[in-house]
This record gives sequence, structure tokens and C-alpha cells, in this order.
Amino acid sequence: MSLESLKASLRTIPDFPKKGILFWDVTTMFKDAAALRELEDALYELYKDKGITKVVGLESRGFIMGPALAIRLGAGFVMARKPGKLPAEVISQTYVKEYGRDTIEIHTDAITPDDVVLIHDDLLATGGTMGAAYNLVRKFNPKAIYINFNIEIEGLPGRETLPEGVEVTSVLKV
Repeated sequence: MSLESLKASLRTIPDFPKKGILFWDVTTMFKDAAALRELEDALYELYKDKGITKVVGLESRGFIMGPALAIRLGAGFVMARKPGKLPAEVISQTYVKEYGRDTIEIHTDAITPDDVVLIHDDLLATGGTMGAAYNLVRKFNPKAIYINFNIEIEGLPGRETLPEGVEVTSVLKV
């Protein structure tokens, strides 16, 4: 398997979730064991020498590769969830995304200043969700923050909306 075959395993769905949006469906890549392994290997190679201590996965598709990568890196996994989903005390960040406003939350005891954090999500489009996640994680004042996506849609402003000076990687660019 190669990165090109990973790309070929993706499915696009026009006009989802609303007219004019071309949705990149990762479920077709996730259901293929060889593709899933290739993706996990590619993510691991990007971060194996960065000293990552926590992987923050964004709800919900960041919950798929995030824990697998955390296990492989010997790091903890932190869920960034929608409001009302985490049972203990949380801090929140509200943001604007392509479909409206949203909020994400993380438990207040999830990250320490000694942590090196990788924030992971499945797809970079406009960057709103990841920008909010970065601002939320920054409130914990960790040693370092990295940002990663399985897929980056080229031609959209996502990367430009993310903070300067932070390493941003994507396994695939479409």
C-alpha cells in the first residue's frame, strides 16, 4: 500500500452535508485493514521522535486514529468533545465553522505544562475546528503543540487559519 492507494481508497460525496460541499469520506479508508495500517504507520513515522506525551483527538473522527497513534507513541489520549459529553470539570472553546457555530471541551485535568501535545483530526478544510482546539490546548500551557490531519483539502484556507510557528502535517493532500 502507498499514499497514492490511500488516496484512492477515499470516497467523495457531492453536496453533503449541504449543497456545494464536496465531502471527503474517510470511512472507506478506515474499513480497509491494509489502508488503516498504512495510515497508522505514516502517522507514527511523523511523530515517533517528537516526545509526544498526549494525543488530543477531535470528536468524532479524531477518535479513530488518535488513540491508535497514542498507543503506538506510548502517550495518553485526550478527547476534545462537544458540550455535555465529558463528565468532569471542563474548559471550553467556541468557534465558527463552515456550517455554523460550535463548541469543544476538554477535561481541566487532561493536559499539564509538562506535556508535549499532538492535536489530531481526520480532515483540514477551513481550519475552524482545529483553530479552536489549538486555542483550547494552549490554555493548558504545554511544552509544545503539534497539529496533524489524515487529509488536507488543498485550495481551501484551512492551513492559513492555523497559528504561525506550529508544525502542521497532513498524511494526504487532496
